[in-house]
This record gives sequence, structure tokens and C-alpha cells, in this order.
Amino acid sequence: MGVPGQLGEFLRARRARLRPEDVGLPALRERRRVAGLRREELAQLAGVSVSYYTRLEQGQSVNASDAILEALAGALQLDGYEREHLRELAAQRPRPQRKPPPERLSPMTRDLMRTFESVPAMVHGRRTDILAWNALGHALLAGHVDRAAPDHPADRPNLARMLFLDPHTRDLYVDWQRKARAVVGNLRHVAGRHPEDSLLASLVGELSMKSPEFVKLWNDHRVKPCEADEYELRHPLVGTLTVTQQILVPARSPEQSVAVVTTPEGSESENTLKLLGRSGLAPSPDTSPGAHSRPISSAAT
Repeated sequence: MGVPGQLGEFLRARRARLRPEDVGLPALRERRRVAGLRREELAQLAGVSVSYYTRLEQGQSVNASDAILEALAGALQLDGYEREHLRELAAQRPRPQRKPPPERLSPMTRDLMRTFESVPAMVHGRRTDILAWNALGHALLAGHVDRAAPDHPADRPNLARMLFLDPHTRDLYVDWQRKARAVVGNLRHVAGRHPEDSLLASLVGELSMKSPEFVKLWNDHRVKPCEADEYELRHPLVGTLTVTQQILVPARSPEQSVAVVTTPEGSESENTLKLLGRSGLAPSPDTSPGAHSRPISSAAT
């Protein structure tokens, strides 16, 4: 995740998703060697020289002004999150990666988690390590994983790793692709803010080696932190239900997030969730050959 490389990759990816007609340029009939806008077309739209933009994309130019970055963001039709990501990448300077200490759950966040008794909840670290979950959150989203795993940093489950490498988690989401896109978009957002995080770089490297689907989504350079979204789940014990996953950010731990799962009042999904809560059970791990019966944790390789 080199700094100059990240900026160039992001600019190329966003340039590739636009066609000339998307930005008011005439559509050309001749065959184009590359998808999307050419460098000279983007430079023209942003009001910068082609040579300057080329150097910027190749990581050979630094200290781009706010005005130039804003012009590029407008030409590329970036949304708010993408504009912030562009500014972060442009402002970064190469720094040695370092291994940060294990993330800890603050007593205040632990107290907050105790208030979620009737709804599933879990706490994610910035690399999507699961730092805590309540009983219903564990039963709904990861009942095949050891309930106590988040209490041990070396064994903590990791949401991104589970989503791409654990068949139980993959089967849980009816529209797995949409959930995967959301998690990778959030990882991109975090990577732009913490390029020096060696553990995050290691996670991205591992998933890149083990999952071609992750590589495809990562190379798309979608940038969007997880907030709130609706998902249809296919639970192995209670069947199908539709839930909304909402993200809360603890005031004292802004790098962490509390994911709370809700259902519409009076809905069949609410009844299904209550049934899971009354059962007091979680699905037993599949011990058939080839199945993952151990947590996909931050220590797994």
C-alpha cells in the first residue's frame, strides 16, 4: 500500500469508470485502447496540463494544491467520501509501516454493549477485527465461532476475513456480493487514513492472495465507510430474515464502531429474531471435510 501508488491507482480507477459522454465530451467512434477517460481528457476537464496530471498519477509530483484536487474531484465526479479520500492520499508522505498494539475495548463501550439485550450487536475495530459481541449478535452473525474468541487478541475473528474465506459467513448473506462490496469499501477508506498500519497491510495482502473476488473489489477503489444498510440473511437455525445493520461510533473510541442489527417493528423478521433469542442456541460447526470449524481470526494465515 505505497503512498504514491495508492494515489495513482485511485485516479486511474476513477478515470476508467467515466466515458467521454458522461462528462459532456463527444463520444468517439474509434476504438479506445483504455477504458474510460484518457489522461488528456481528464486534464482538460480539470484545467491542468497533461504533463502535470501524468506526473501526479505516476507519483512523481507532490504538494498538489487544494484547488487542483478540487478540480480533479469535480472532473472525476467524486462523491464526498471519495473527495476526502483523494485529499488524504495526496497529503500523505512515505512513512515506515509499524505494527500497532492490539485494539482494546474501553470500559465505556463495554457498558454500552450491555444495554443491547434485545438486539444483536458487535464491536468492530478499524481493521474489522471483532472486539466484542453480545449473545444475540454472536448467535445471528457468527454462531459457528467460539463465543469467547473476541476476548483473546490472537484469536479474534475478523469480519473481512470471515466474509471472504469462511463459507458459513458467506452463506449467511443472500446478496453476499453487496455485503462484500461494503466491507471492502470501508477497508479502502481506512487504508487511506492509516497507510502506516502494517496489520491492515497484512490483512489486505492475505486476502489478495487467497481471494480473487477480494482482489477484484479492492482494485475497483470503492471508498465508503460502513454506515447503515439492509440485508437479507439466510440463518441456518431460524431461516430467512431481513435486517438493518447500523453503525454507531463511540465518542471515546472513534476508530471503533458498534454494529447494531434491527428489524422493522411488527415484522416477520422481528418475530424470527425473537425466536432466535428464545432458542438460546447457535448453529453447530460443520465438521464435514473441507468445512471451516475454527474461527477465521486475525491470527489465521
